[in-house]
Amino acid sequence: MPGCLLRGGCTPLLRLWALLLLLLPLVSLNQRGSRGLGEGDRPKLLLVSFDGFRWDYIDRVPTPNFHSIMDQGVMVEKVENTYITKTFPNHYSLVTGLYTETHGIVANEMYDPVYNRSFSMETDSIYDSRWWEEAVPLWVTIQKAGGRSGAAMWPGSDVKIHGMFPSQFLHYNASVSFEARVERLIGWFSAPKEDAVDFGVLYWEEPDESGHLYGPQSPEMDEVIAGIDEKLGFLINELKKAGLFEKVNLIVTSDHGMTQLFTDNIIELDQYIHRDLYTWVDKSPVVGILPNEGKLDEVYNKLVDVNPNMAVYKKEEIPQRFHYRHNRRIMPIILEAKEGWTIMQNRTGPFMLGNHGYDNTLRSMQPVFVARGPAFRQNYLKPSMRSVDLYPLMCHILAVRPLPNNGSLSNVQDLLYPEAPPTPSAPPRVDEYSYAPVVGSFISVVMVLGFLMFYVRQLTLKQLPSLKHRRREMSQPLLQEDLHL
Repeated sequence: MPGCLLRGGCTPLLRLWALLLLLLPLVSLNQRGSRGLGEGDRPKLLLVSFDGFRWDYIDRVPTPNFHSIMDQGVMVEKVENTYITKTFPNHYSLVTGLYTETHGIVANEMYDPVYNRSFSMETDSIYDSRWWEEAVPLWVTIQKAGGRSGAAMWPGSDVKIHGMFPSQFLHYNASVSFEARVERLIGWFSAPKEDAVDFGVLYWEEPDESGHLYGPQSPEMDEVIAGIDEKLGFLINELKKAGLFEKVNLIVTSDHGMTQLFTDNIIELDQYIHRDLYTWVDKSPVVGILPNEGKLDEVYNKLVDVNPNMAVYKKEEIPQRFHYRHNRRIMPIILEAKEGWTIMQNRTGPFMLGNHGYDNTLRSMQPVFVARGPAFRQNYLKPSMRSVDLYPLMCHILAVRPLPNNGSLSNVQDLLYPEAPPTPSAPPRVDEYSYAPVVGSFISVVMVLGFLMFYVRQLTLKQLPSLKHRRREMSQPLLQEDLHL
């Protein structure tokens, strides 16, 4: 048939039929192309954090579940997290893509001179929205874009931020088991389309708690790490049982690593300065010092150079690479212990055998990162990334426009299949009717009808007498005798 069309040997009816066969697939092609954002196909993502899971724990003991994700997905060898390498700052960086100085959760313990209030992860002060609203977490962004989110104990997720909680969330309660948290999340992902979440976050306190108690070099940590792998296996099995494992993009990471401490490596501030001159803010290894009014230089001079294992910075002298200067909650002086050292006022305070919070370029401070799912490549190893790059990556997978951030999608796009779709400005809600197929079909039909009208006109003109003769005939007046009355 294509041959006769090219040679012009087909009958007009056959030509018409052939052209319809060629053009009508445009309609179905347009419909298929629009289904990627239709009901049932919206991207799903689950972000999991095992607090304090250092990057090299996965090779310390057998971890078959971590390795199964690596084999089926991607792994990043070196993740540079944000300074300071503590729990609340880094968990907020993961879901905002912002450095600590920008999102405002600068430590686990903070003081705000404008509010004249203190923040502590140990008190109900964390539920004051003002601490969190210098940034917008991803669960708020996706809900404003028409999606739904679910949060199981993620730091800050049970706080009303910019007027919103996650669509589904659990109030923080450390006594709730990992398995119970997973079961709630699976239920939220498995709900009917109009209620199902698109983005979920899951937090678990280990191996951080054991790392503080025993120290990362302790043999007791082997059993703890193996137990985390078993919990990951439970999550994988629950996703499979719910039919979600091949649909949900799963990212498993952490906020920081852990380093070993020694009782001989303690710096006692009481040996160098009287407590009446300053207020102590946050804990080692990065201590905020708020000097009394007019005492900044005196306090600084008493502390600088007193111990080679403690760096002392005025706020404006903090190294630029830390991105830790430009926020009023960062104290006028900060003390930074070298790796493995502890800063205390004196030795009567509690001592931990493991800690974190140190320089974010130290390997001991850096977390694990593995991921798998329909958006990710398989069996792919990436040398390095920054934790702030995760936010634009997640926005891309979820098809939501990211807010301004310190990350870069181009830095991590190689983790994804090249066919991954670009980020639209506002993805439709799963329960909204998509008009794209209708519009596309209408345009295709108009194209077909327009072509047919042109084709019929050309065919009609070809079969009529020449235009020259017709003009001559029409220019002669009709005589009475030419009329057949």
